[in-house]
Amino acid sequence: QVQLVESGGGLVQPGGSLRLSCTASGFTFSDFAMSWYRQAPGKERRLVASIGSPDINTNYGDFAKGRFTISRDNANNTVYLQMTSLKPEDTAVYLCKASKASRGLIYWGQGTQVTVSS
Repeated sequence: QVQLVESGGGLVQPGGSLRLSCTASGFTFSDFAMSWYRQAPGKERRLVASIGSPDINTNYGDFAKGRFTISRDNANNTVYLQMTSLKPEDTAVYLCKASKASRGLIYWGQGTQVTVSS
């Protein structure tokens, strides 16, 4: 059974930092590209960052460049999103996605809420 479980969200003040984790099971993690997306109420889902495997090439949404860092630990089936200098507009549900384009496979987690507010 495929599972992607996000954690690490919460309430943080503007300028603060959070580290999100997404732990995977039920598939060969190292074969999949991993991404973080976010979705705010009433807005469409947007790519935050992605990381390949095994090439570990990374890609970031413009709003994430210079503030967020994606990384992965294939030994522990986990992808991370380190977020710094958080702004109120970063408030959203952050979702983890696993994809393998060659097989047309996409898996999503349930998401973790990030709220940036004073």
